[in-house]
Amino acid sequence: MKKIWAILTTTMMSVFVSALALAQEHGAAATAGGDESGALKPALAIAAGLAIGIAAAGGALGQGRAAQAALDGIARNPGAAPKVMTPMIIALALIESLVIYALVIAFLLQGKI
Repeated sequence: MKKIWAILTTTMMSVFVSALALAQEHGAAATAGGDESGALKPALAIAAGLAIGIAAAGGALGQGRAAQAALDGIARNPGAAPKVMTPMIIALALIESLVIYALVIAFLLQGKI
């Protein structure tokens, strides 16, 4: 598991470092009278894709863990099912709202392309 996290961290850092390099190149092109939006479009497309992908993965993991904890509690004490279900549904709705916010941000980023 540590190896997977190390690979994921290395990959994400390389993406962020390359974005910084593109930003520096973009600044140099803007001072030379080049097109300002040309170098930014690929970075916006990548950012929109990463935003929705990471949000969907995080939301799915969060919802899975919330459902698992609720079902474990109900399995141990079936009489507490009504008291467990309502907070679980509220928690799932709040987790899903964060994913919807990421979708809105991805659409806003796509609108700038």
